[in-house]
Amino acid sequence: MVKQEIAVASFSRVYDLDQVETALNDLGEGANEALRATYEKMLKTGNMRFCVKPNRMPSIDDLIDALPNFSAPLDDIRKQVALCLETEDRLELMPILLLGDPGIGKTHFAKQLARLLGTAYQYVAMSSLTAGWILSGASSQWKNAKPGKVFDALVNGSYANPVIAVDEIDKATGDSQYDPLGALYALLEHDTAQTFIDEFAEIPINAGHVIWIATANDERSIPEPILNRMNVYEIPPPDHDGARRIAQAIYDEIRCAHNWGLRFPDVLGDAALDALMRASPREMRRAILNGFGAARIDGRDHVEAGDIRLDHGNRRKPIGF
Repeated sequence: MVKQEIAVASFSRVYDLDQVETALNDLGEGANEALRATYEKMLKTGNMRFCVKPNRMPSIDDLIDALPNFSAPLDDIRKQVALCLETEDRLELMPILLLGDPGIGKTHFAKQLARLLGTAYQYVAMSSLTAGWILSGASSQWKNAKPGKVFDALVNGSYANPVIAVDEIDKATGDSQYDPLGALYALLEHDTAQTFIDEFAEIPINAGHVIWIATANDERSIPEPILNRMNVYEIPPPDHDGARRIAQAIYDEIRCAHNWGLRFPDVLGDAALDALMRASPREMRRAILNGFGAARIDGRDHVEAGDIRLDHGNRRKPIGF
């Protein structure tokens, strides 16, 4: 399991307090109460957030060992970390687009990267979005309007440079009025991201330090200007040895996350690893978790190959009386 790194933290100003106070004072009596509460909270919490980077070269090799098919983006991240280690410079990573089959571990990679860098993690599923305001907020003039995901991560979070994973960017849907990807044109450019305006709060916020990880199965439906703003990596399925290492890493992660995991050995047996070899990381996780349960039902403290059922959870069971 990838260890949480000790990070060096400086502070970054996310928004201007004077602008917030002015906006609050300009609100009339009939103004949106949620907007008023947002301004008041911004003033109360202050505008400084942690901007972190590792204090030494993080255990990138450990993450490559756990996710061997992600070595290309991790090698490039290693180069950028090396540039800023011995200086006051902040870590600057180009937005990353991971292309690959469903369930191959792309979102898991984003979460582990946040852990590696010692920062926060925010997840946005684009396949469920039907309006552009999910990322950039909706105007306070609309009923039930609220700020977008970027505002929420920076203003209500503790970090100026969280990892924001935008999952299945190729499946974003919208209509002629709202483009779900519209906000990314500004957010993926460092200069324009520094003065990003959420449509709800209408206060410029500095999103220039956000670490963007987007995932997709097919790049053909992604607009070219979005592709040009990102480093694009094709993530292949893991080979035989890579699949075994991924399965072992998932086993270890699940085992260490639960008190009952202390019953089980550190290493998953060869036969169980071989049974998982052709599964995607998503399927591995489901099969291993159920494998733990099957072992305990059988009175054992180790997972055997027979406990691994890769079709579990994928079959539709008939409902009858």
